[in-house]
Amino acid sequence: MRKKIMDMRKKTVFKMLRNLLLFVALIVVTFWWIFRKQNMNDLFNTIKSANIFYLILGAFLMLCYHLTESYNLRSILVTLGERKISMLKALKFTFIGFFFSSITPAASGGQPIEVYYMTKENIPGPKAALTSLLILFGFQISTITYGVVCAILNPGVLNNKLIWLYILGTTLNVLALTLFFFCIFSPKTTTKIIKVFVKGLKKARIKHMDRREKNIMESLNKYNEGASFIKSHKSAFVKIILREFLQVAFYFSVPFCIYKSMGLTGYNYFEIFSMQAILYITVCALPLPGAVGVSETVFLRIFGVAFGATLIGGSMILSRGVTFYLYVVISFVVVLINAIRMRKRNGDIDNYVTELEKDIEVTE
Repeated sequence: MRKKIMDMRKKTVFKMLRNLLLFVALIVVTFWWIFRKQNMNDLFNTIKSANIFYLILGAFLMLCYHLTESYNLRSILVTLGERKISMLKALKFTFIGFFFSSITPAASGGQPIEVYYMTKENIPGPKAALTSLLILFGFQISTITYGVVCAILNPGVLNNKLIWLYILGTTLNVLALTLFFFCIFSPKTTTKIIKVFVKGLKKARIKHMDRREKNIMESLNKYNEGASFIKSHKSAFVKIILREFLQVAFYFSVPFCIYKSMGLTGYNYFEIFSMQAILYITVCALPLPGAVGVSETVFLRIFGVAFGATLIGGSMILSRGVTFYLYVVISFVVVLINAIRMRKRNGDIDNYVTELEKDIEVTE
């Protein structure tokens, strides 16, 4: 038994390290490719010339982004009867989810691991899963709405080279949101569709379909719980959605802080906000950890007209640094501290590793 647990531990660590190494490799390759012909002195001078006040303001807006999600998480749990959850603990869950979303393709690892850590804090699994589902549902609604409305009101942001990628991203996000709606409000129809789909995959001799079908059906039960919550807590659900719109607005406002930090004035707040909203919906559905590589490339294309050829490289580094990389580092520290505390509290890490292995398999 001990040997089996040790093997699981090694496998778990390997998977986490593999995701981290892939994430770091993508970052290195991305920045090498983008700046391989760039004068590094000019790039560093651009970064050093940025107004520190606006950089701090941008970092603060991203903190508000995470705090808003944490407040939403706590609010849902309190509505479900978990009144002992503090904002600090909710923020911890948010950072853990953010970190694993960042290092797994298409942010697939964030929700399962976040739910896992909530259950380790004595939050019942169904409540933890429902909370994560409702937040994700509201986040999808807000990002799609912002992305589509901004594209309609500010169509000049999209050029011929990006419009097809934008259409693809929007289509994938709308399909995902439609699936959410069907799963929540029409579970019988969804179950029939899933069974037909799984039956076809079994005939095609796809491996492990019985286990995967079981996992899908368990997930569908969570959606049914979501429907019950929405029907019995209509006002609470509306507040959840509104807070998600506020949360995303904090995020999409950060590039304007970067823009002002460069001393630029040609574009107004809404125009810069629109660029970020369109950028996000264009890249978020792509199966890359943290959308690394494509986010940076699309930023250069969309924001290049606003920042200009001289400032765009440094501005991209600052914007992605404030909105993403800074909080990946912070959330990684939170994950490490939490793991150490869990080990000390539990005394023995064996059960922890065994359970974590199951959850990491979900993210694969």
